[in-house]
Amino acid sequence: MNNQDDNKKKQGQINIELDEKTAEGIYSNLAIINHSVSEFVIDFISLMPGSPKAKVKSRIILTPQHAKRFLKALNDNVNRFEKNHGEIKDYDQPPIPLNFGPTGEA
Repeated sequence: MNNQDDNKKKQGQINIELDEKTAEGIYSNLAIINHSVSEFVIDFISLMPGSPKAKVKSRIILTPQHAKRFLKALNDNVNRFEKNHGEIKDYDQPPIPLNFGPTGEA
């Protein structure tokens, strides 16, 4: 392989950094998804049993194209997980009444 091939390989790579705080992650057991013509908004929430209040822990905003790629990647990963560990059981849960506080006006 020559230097030109090495340079092409390096240009295609992305160096991703992960700091300690981000590496700890944020627990979420509820996600609320909204969308417009130009973006998908996913709010990740931690809802504790018996608590009347929950906070959005993280909000991710995606383009429609990235949302579709994310859906495919997540589906692929769930399928691989189930192939290795068995089916993930989806337990029926009662609907959660959601209140995001006062409504805004445009």
